[in-house]
Amino acid sequence: MIDTLDVAVDSGLLSPVRAGTSIEPVVSDRAWLQAMLDAEAALARAQARLGTLPAQAAAVITRTARAELFDLRDVALASRDTANPVVALVAQLTRAVAELDPASAEYVHRGSTSQDILDTAAMTVSHRALTVIDDHLAAAVDALAGLALAHRDVPMAGRTLALHAAPTTFGLKAAGWHQLLCDARVRLWRVRDQGLPVSLGGAAGTLAGYLEYAALDGAAEPDPGYVDRLVAAFAEETGLSRPTLPWHTLRTPLADLAAVLAFVTGALGKIAVDVLSLARTEVGEVAEPAASGRGASSAMPHKRNPVFATLIRSAALQVPPLAAGLTQALLSEDERSAGVWHAEWLLLRECLRLTGGAAEAAVTLTRGLVVRPERMAANMALTRGQLTSERIAARLTPVVGRDRIKEVLTRAAAEADVTDRALYDVLAETPELRGRYTAEDLARIGDPSGYLGAAGTLVDGAVVARVAPEPARR
Repeated sequence: MIDTLDVAVDSGLLSPVRAGTSIEPVVSDRAWLQAMLDAEAALARAQARLGTLPAQAAAVITRTARAELFDLRDVALASRDTANPVVALVAQLTRAVAELDPASAEYVHRGSTSQDILDTAAMTVSHRALTVIDDHLAAAVDALAGLALAHRDVPMAGRTLALHAAPTTFGLKAAGWHQLLCDARVRLWRVRDQGLPVSLGGAAGTLAGYLEYAALDGAAEPDPGYVDRLVAAFAEETGLSRPTLPWHTLRTPLADLAAVLAFVTGALGKIAVDVLSLARTEVGEVAEPAASGRGASSAMPHKRNPVFATLIRSAALQVPPLAAGLTQALLSEDERSAGVWHAEWLLLRECLRLTGGAAEAAVTLTRGLVVRPERMAANMALTRGQLTSERIAARLTPVVGRDRIKEVLTRAAAEADVTDRALYDVLAETPELRGRYTAEDLARIGDPSGYLGAAGTLVDGAVVARVAPEPARR
């Protein structure tokens, strides 16, 4: 038998990447309810600042706009009759205000429309969530900077198309992860601090209701600049940005959010897939931080699965298709969409909490990642000198000739594979090199630690450059 209370609870059972993380309360149903109430209170205060709503009414509305005073489930169930939760919430808020001050109740939601409140709430929730996500990214960036510098000159096999290519360093790999997250933060700041506007349009995007009530409550016809001042005051009260136009069906903010959340999870996902590849049993170059019970298998006691990379990758696979759904909101008809606007809410919330969960997992992963240089060295030796064939070719070109060197090396590499010998031994016996170079000479030329290019300099430049100065918090 299903408990009816369970229907109303999203415990995160099927989404472990965000279950119990710091992002959950920021985007929960209660957080959305509070954000809608915050929008109502901010609107009242903005109107009061301009003298078109009594200061007493704004104070009472603000004092009453507390989520704990309202029944979430009642609001949710009532929204089935109106297709959005604002109508029911306004009714409950009006009653609550009336209990404190009947005269103030008539000023609740003055001149507004449901989409103004819910869109402003969506931007408020997103702003708060992006700040939490950015805090996690900042911590991961710091951890990756430490990894990059600590392993600046540690050689490892570079891999292209899944196979050994030429040597690189683990420091350069970590610096690449670091750069991705720095890029993600810059994009996040741009959206959070410039691209999350208040919504103020009224019934059909003309702000007619706000103007009408302003004339009524202000006992005079508002001047032409009233709308601009109202939008500015509302933006200041909420901490959001000012839009150029009402955006009920101009869904740029949602498209921008979709893009940045997909980028953030993609950047985190790149780290995750690299860790998963490097943590394979037969590779073993890194390992996730260990803890009792973490990564346990229900069937195989010997296993310690890479939990954090798995969770991050799962989020990175889920967010892009959800973000595509948000981007589709750009196809909103008329002055208010039937269904498109309504389809955004859950997609946005899920993108935010998946990204937040992935970012939090990345902090633990990067801070505790175990790096194994000895395994990197052992794996570089697997191809018995072939890892540096590019350098050997460059050094031997003056001796063998540009046209012949690739043929000589290709033939020698094939023979080394068939005979299970080192490339250096086979090369030293070729007619072109016999008597000119010993196997030891060729091994010195082919030492991977001597063929790391500008890896160290690249690490220094990337980590020192870091990221642009963080913008001031609002």
